[in-house]
Amino acid sequence: MSELRKRAAAAIAAVVVAAAAGSAPAAGDTQPPDPLRGVGIDQHLNAQLPLDLEFRDEEGATVRLGRFFGARPVVLTLVYYECPMLCTLVLNGLVRAMNALPFDAGTAFDVVTVSIEPADTPALAAAKKATYLQSYRRPGAAAGWHFLTGDAAAIDALTRAVGFRYEALPERRQYAHAAGIVVATPDGRLARYFYGLEYSARDLRLGLVEASEGKIGSVVDQVLLYCFEYDPVAGTYSAAALRAVRVGGVLTVLALGGFVAISRYRESG
Repeated sequence: MSELRKRAAAAIAAVVVAAAAGSAPAAGDTQPPDPLRGVGIDQHLNAQLPLDLEFRDEEGATVRLGRFFGARPVVLTLVYYECPMLCTLVLNGLVRAMNALPFDAGTAFDVVTVSIEPADTPALAAAKKATYLQSYRRPGAAAGWHFLTGDAAAIDALTRAVGFRYEALPERRQYAHAAGIVVATPDGRLARYFYGLEYSARDLRLGLVEASEGKIGSVVDQVLLYCFEYDPVAGTYSAAALRAVRVGGVLTVLALGGFVAISRYRESG
């Protein structure tokens, strides 16, 4: 099933790259172009990110990746800032999910967006950040969402650690890559992968709560985490049937107990 997931991700990239180039795959051609065979996302769950890597922030200052870790879980996105289509769709999908969350970037979690294009500049990163801050209007957003650029060595080390495989298409000045986001723990361990272009607000919420080890979220979130479990193949949370039945049974008993108590109280009064 993991191989199926990789192929599906590569297929998304193939379609988008073909559309951006103004051409579609030939009818009956079931094999993707050679560069796309190396595209995909390999889950490295619980692997440690190389937090000593150096990048540049939106103002051009050199920063260690570890600067953005330590206190809160982090949503990590790997894109490039002049991507004609797919990266924009990934970030748009992330913003929609974030806008549906009950807690904010900059206070409950952080977002780190890193360009995979070594030629991207801090000016491009700053422009991209300004665009998305207009869509994500939450207190502390500017301090909670970081857009980074870096050299080829740092980018390669980070993408290999994440399992993000992509291919350069120099003749098109583009990259073939898959679509997805990653949630990391405050200490920089890879916790959850979510695939595609739309991200369930519920899944992102549970992923962040779980990555924070319960330091963010509510009692309801803890109950949901008990009833749902992460499916690494699908990259989503699915209902754990037995746990849900147990929770339903407990709630039923509590409701009946409350009804009996109220009935006796009324009769005695």
